[in-house]
Amino acid sequence: MTGDPPVRGMNGATSSGTGMAETRTAAPQPRLKASPACPAIEVASLVKRYPKSSGNAVDGISFTVGRARIFGLLGPNGAGKTTVVGMLTTRVRPTSGVARVAGIDVAARPAAARAAVGVVPQRNNLDRSLSIRQNLLFHAAYHAVPRAGAARRAERLLDAFGLAGRAGDKPDLFSGGQSQRVMIARALMHDPVVLFLDEPSTGLDPAARLFTWDRIRELRDQGTTVLLTTHDMDEAEALADQVGIIDHGQLLAHDSPQALVRSLPAGASLDVTVTGPAGLAAALAVLPGAERAETAAPLPGGPATGRPHEPMRYHVRFRLPAGSDPGTLIPAVAAAVSRYGGRLHQAVTATPSLEDVFLQLTGRTLR
Repeated sequence: MTGDPPVRGMNGATSSGTGMAETRTAAPQPRLKASPACPAIEVASLVKRYPKSSGNAVDGISFTVGRARIFGLLGPNGAGKTTVVGMLTTRVRPTSGVARVAGIDVAARPAAARAAVGVVPQRNNLDRSLSIRQNLLFHAAYHAVPRAGAARRAERLLDAFGLAGRAGDKPDLFSGGQSQRVMIARALMHDPVVLFLDEPSTGLDPAARLFTWDRIRELRDQGTTVLLTTHDMDEAEALADQVGIIDHGQLLAHDSPQALVRSLPAGASLDVTVTGPAGLAAALAVLPGAERAETAAPLPGGPATGRPHEPMRYHVRFRLPAGSDPGTLIPAVAAAVSRYGGRLHQAVTATPSLEDVFLQLTGRTLR
């Protein structure tokens, strides 16, 4: 490993954390700690309307995120997630309403707000001309972290993210997962109150994804608030203490993943695949114990003879009341299939998930 040349000063640099151009007149801000009574994020009646737009990109949303929490912001493409994060990180100026991070109004005091946040974009924006250590130290210098303290913090973060042996290498030599770890470490160099992560596990292999998830949980446990945007419902359900689901610029739901799943009108489901005559599908649709049965269009289940009683293959999904055990319905399904001389190929039980909540609120239409 070769030694790193000295890191130069700021002099009109661009912040690698927020992606915003900063001039030398933007004075560095000291580390700001949120007081115990101060939420990490406060949003009240927040609106953003872009010029020439026919509607609001963000339409009067309100929510609060406490300190040392993981908040998942979910929504379809174009729902307004990026605009919300842009306003909270000062890249986008609100049209109206209030947004605060660590008690700081992001519109009234943008420089102070930027000192309180760290941003990890989905796209790699590391400086390819600098080593990994230099990327971290340059970010610290921008935020006026004392040189000696920055060097110690860089070593700790590189070690925590499994990068200590690669500190002198440049970003071009790193995989996508390694680059993601470097960007998270860089965003933590000035010890932000709130860390924003955009699709943190996109493109990562399973081992890298689990490693990243563990580091995110550790940050929460150490007192950092994390706001992540993701399309991965499993990721949101595994990590987030609270989630907000946004669509068409409006906040449709805000609660813990568990509470949102419990709010679904239906409970678990039972998916069965059967072969039999047409009357079998009708018999399954009225079995007691299910709130409703959804039958997909039948497919030929045997030789295509064209005879009226040719067996057909059906896929049926039974929706059960909340708290019901879908396994109790299997004997009734098997009995109905037997009466009609059919065959039960598969029976799979499933419990409600955050994905079910998401689809119920935002629909299944492709964006």
